Amino acid sequence: QVQLVESGGGLVQPGGSLRLSCAASGITFSIYTMGWYRQAPGKQRELVATITSGGTTNYADSVKGRFTISRDNAKNTVYLQMNSLKYEDTAVYYCKRDPLPGFSGGSWGQGTQLTVSS
Repeated sequence: QVQLVESGGGLVQPGGSLRLSCAASGITFSIYTMGWYRQAPGKQRELVATITSGGTTNYADSVKGRFTISRDNAKNTVYLQMNSLKYEDTAVYYCKRDPLPGFSGGSWGQGTQLTVSS
């Protein structure tokens, strides 16, 4: 059974930093593209960043230069380092395991709340 557990969310001031973690179990973690998505109140869920099995990364324009996605295959964990946080980064952040090419589906974590507020 696939399980993705996010952690690291919380309350941070504008300009601050935080690192989210997503621990995966029940899958061969290293072969999957992993991603972080977020959903703000009243808005649709949106892509934040992805990282392929080979380490290639992709970012939403709104977070480029501020957020860094990384993975540790030995720990079955994907991270999202968030710097220079802004009010508009406030959202529930979700970890996702993409399906392998040619397959549908994927798996989501339960989400972790990030609130940027002074």
